[in-house]
Amino acid sequence: MTEATQLHRLVSEEVEGLDYVIERGRGWARFISETQSLQASVASIKPDDEGRLLQHLGLAAQSVYKAGGEGRVLGDLRQMQRPHAVLLFAAQAARLGVDVGDTLTVTAETPTGQTNTVDGEVVAIADDLGFISHFATFVNKQLLLDLYHFDADTTGALLIFLKDISRASEVMGKLRTSLQAHGFRIMDHLAQPFFTKFEIVAGEDWTGQKLDLTTWEDELGMMKWILNALNSVAVFLVSVLLLIIVVGLSNSMWMAVRERTQEIGTLRAIGMQRSRVALSFLLEALILGLLGTLSGSLLGAGIAALVNWYGLPIRNDAVRMILMSEQLRLSVRGLQVVGSVATFTVVTALAALWPALRAARLRPVTAINRLD
Repeated sequence: MTEATQLHRLVSEEVEGLDYVIERGRGWARFISETQSLQASVASIKPDDEGRLLQHLGLAAQSVYKAGGEGRVLGDLRQMQRPHAVLLFAAQAARLGVDVGDTLTVTAETPTGQTNTVDGEVVAIADDLGFISHFATFVNKQLLLDLYHFDADTTGALLIFLKDISRASEVMGKLRTSLQAHGFRIMDHLAQPFFTKFEIVAGEDWTGQKLDLTTWEDELGMMKWILNALNSVAVFLVSVLLLIIVVGLSNSMWMAVRERTQEIGTLRAIGMQRSRVALSFLLEALILGLLGTLSGSLLGAGIAALVNWYGLPIRNDAVRMILMSEQLRLSVRGLQVVGSVATFTVVTALAALWPALRAARLRPVTAINRLD
């Protein structure tokens, strides 16, 4: 993408509710060490603009990627300022057999079919972030510019971060109009990740540059579909659980009413109103539901904390790619816990409503004289 400086300025001026903008170069290259090589997607970064990314990348101890290595971190993310700096993930470093300070040969084919080569220096090795760590790397922007022989005003993408992410589609629509008004050609919107459009663009007959505007939902369309499917499964399982609770609690309350029939008759005979009888059974169900959900929530939070402490490894590649983690991490959110406790407590109370009403309708004389 050319004219990156002008585009950056226009975005900063035209987008309302803008948080910040990041330039990312994109490429595909082979990294060659003295013993091995690997193909990987390359994202170039400008370290001064990538504080949040670098803050979330944890560096790996040498022992993670090198047999017999030390249990301390050797790299430094601040060294990404170097023109040909390379940041690898632990799995990549282990495969290439390299360490911090080693030199890699980076080779790539340019859009004109020419193969270019530059040297890169490994300045940091990060902890793996799931399966994606096997095919993604970060380099200083200058390395990618030198590799593809691009000028300094060229980049791969502008990542626009909004203060309100729900406005993404609205902002995209307004930005399309604004960029067209400033003379930029825009591709028709296609809600797919950028890498799925290469063949589409190659089959078209236009030349020059067209900008492709997408939202985060477009770029993560496949992952969003998977997450929606997982959420649907979760909703189904919770619905089944609620049904089991309703049936089980209703049966329990029916048994309680049957076992206490004579006591109910006695209470009715000495003046207790029907509403009070029904309320007593509802309160009993409510208390049981509250205690049960609280106990379950505390137990679940404890299990989640134990799993996180143990660092349960994820063996499945697909799951690692979706979660972007090598270990299973369970998150316990306070608002969700409170909402779940309230929902299940109310459901248990409603499940006891019909047995409670039946208990309130018992005639005192009939209830007192009923034998089990």
